[in-house]
Amino acid sequence: MAAFVKAINAKIRAHPVANYVCSTHFWGPVSNFGIPLAAVMDTQKNPDLISGPMTFALCIYSATFMRYSLAVTPKNYLLFLCHFVNEGAQLTQGYRYLQWTQWGGREKAELAGAVDAGKEKVGKVEDKVKELAAAATTGKK
Repeated sequence: MAAFVKAINAKIRAHPVANYVCSTHFWGPVSNFGIPLAAVMDTQKNPDLISGPMTFALCIYSATFMRYSLAVTPKNYLLFLCHFVNEGAQLTQGYRYLQWTQWGGREKAELAGAVDAGKEKVGKVEDKVKELAAAATTGKK
């Protein structure tokens, strides 16, 4: 049985593409792509959920492994791409975090919410006034 498995493995590894797909140079980055995919999806969420320290740590992590992916032999371009996408997403998240916490984004959102609430109340008052005016003109005739 061991000879059979060894023969099958040798046949698979004889083809360069199949050999690459069966290696950790392929499956490591593929499994690691969950991090940048989650980061890209998180750019659509409320910036109040962003953790500044974690975003900073992931920026350092991705920059380090982008360098590592090009330093190993053979160069792992799939790993580089994975961390390049993650670096971009984390820098975007870092900007959103700073805008929300340091540059007045939270205050602007609260002000916009208060203005919308005020407009809604004004609309309700206008509707009530129109209703009372219609009732008053109907009651006089």
